Amino acid sequence: MRTRAPRIGFYGLLGSGNLGNDGSLDAMLGHLRERYPTAEFEALTDAPEAARERWGIRATPMHWNRQEYSTAASPVALARKAFGKIVDAVRVPAWVRRQDAVVMAGMGAFEATLPLRPWGTPYTQFLVCASGRLVGTRVALVGVGADDVRSRALRALFVGAARSVTYLSYRDEYSRAAMRRMGLRERGDRVVPDLVHALPAPPAVAGPTGVVGVGVLDFHGDNADRGRAEEVHARYVAAVQQLVDGILDSGHDVRLLVGDRADEAVVRLVRADVAAHRPAELGRVHADPVTSLDGLMRQMVGLDAVVATRFHNVVCALRTARPTVSLGYSAKNEVLMAEVGLGAYCHRAGRFDPREVLDQLADLLATREAVSAEIAHRTAGYRRALDEQFALLDAALFPGPSPAAPRPAAHHAPTG
Repeated sequence: MRTRAPRIGFYGLLGSGNLGNDGSLDAMLGHLRERYPTAEFEALTDAPEAARERWGIRATPMHWNRQEYSTAASPVALARKAFGKIVDAVRVPAWVRRQDAVVMAGMGAFEATLPLRPWGTPYTQFLVCASGRLVGTRVALVGVGADDVRSRALRALFVGAARSVTYLSYRDEYSRAAMRRMGLRERGDRVVPDLVHALPAPPAVAGPTGVVGVGVLDFHGDNADRGRAEEVHARYVAAVQQLVDGILDSGHDVRLLVGDRADEAVVRLVRADVAAHRPAELGRVHADPVTSLDGLMRQMVGLDAVVATRFHNVVCALRTARPTVSLGYSAKNEVLMAEVGLGAYCHRAGRFDPREVLDQLADLLATREAVSAEIAHRTAGYRRALDEQFALLDAALFPGPSPAAPRPAAHHAPTG
């Protein structure tokens, strides 16, 4: 029996400004700290300094080349990137070997719905998962997302990673089916609610507040849109600006919501547009920074409804039972909205009609209390389902007695 404290590692884009990734880790870390109070935690992340500060755990850079996400503009930079991949092929397995278990919590592990290169995070993710199998460290991907991927290289990395892990669960049935379509054999993996539903929701604000939330994304399309990314971005921002104008015209104030530090650029563009065209109403467009999903949900409970693009903006809106319209960039938003009876209120970020969204928003506001009650009813069992998953995860990562648990006292048969 292991007598020392277990070492548990976390892999992912953690502490880098994505509220959904960080919130998923908050939920997972909360469970693991309660279940294994003596455990030692460490993150393999692209933002190790931020991870150390936020969660108080050790952290190691995900990449040897700290300029991994910068465009290689010279032969030297390109050579450094290539050399970094070789170094990481040694560094990453060594990091995995130091852990008793590695967990990736609630991310779009098998998605390419935003621009993504195979040799970036998918390559490192594959190294983590394959290394676990090679060195005997149990690896778990918990409540992750997947989508149909065109790139053969990405599909190979995704399926190879999934085949290597000890435990795998998906945040929706669509993701599980997408992995089967990409070539992963059925393994009996579970579908569970998003991990964010394990976070406590702040108390609801009673009655209408006269404020509608608009969640924005620094949206440039997907891999297929790389050649016209700026055009896609400009069209999306213009549509959001029209949407904000329409909400103001209806008499409601607007609160701009973000899900990543990068989204602040769109917030500034929207406010600048209001300042230029209707300066007297700039005070009705609120934009306060948040650094966690808890902070985001505290903003949402003061809203009458939410129109959101980012997946975890939509998750948090539903977690707080807000009537919601989705402006998604992949099928995951549509699947999530259908689960709570709002499948008809879905649009695509790259081509939504602000007038149609405003009409649907008006319908939701007119029936706000009934819609909120239905969302709360449909999500009521999510926490129970997550508790069941946590129990299965514990058994998969540490079968047998809890690690570092005191050895039970010996019992001897009475004599004489």
